[in-house]
Amino acid sequence: MLANKSCVPCQRGAPALKNEEAHNLIKKTPDWEFLDNESKICRKYLFKNFLEAMAFSNKVGEICESEGHHADITFGWGYCSVLFYTHKIKGLHENDFIMAAKTDAIFNKI
Repeated sequence: MLANKSCVPCQRGAPALKNEEAHNLIKKTPDWEFLDNESKICRKYLFKNFLEAMAFSNKVGEICESEGHHADITFGWGYCSVLFYTHKIKGLHENDFIMAAKTDAIFNKI
């Protein structure tokens, strides 16, 4: 289960996931979508109001900080969008899917 894994440090120059690998992993995070020629993954979460979206955003930020793998987070009234990709390799790594699963787990606890 991806949510139970921890992120491992990724070195600059490490290869990004191949398309087949990324497609296999996104099946484990089915509400996420590929962006930018499948080099990023994103999901938009919906909430009842601004405070719920902000609280979720803060929880995602906390798990990102604890895992050392940071998301691009955008939130506003009733929504929070989370985008993952590995900046060092300018593409996707297993860490991105681990974090997507952890983000889903946070949302599922609400």
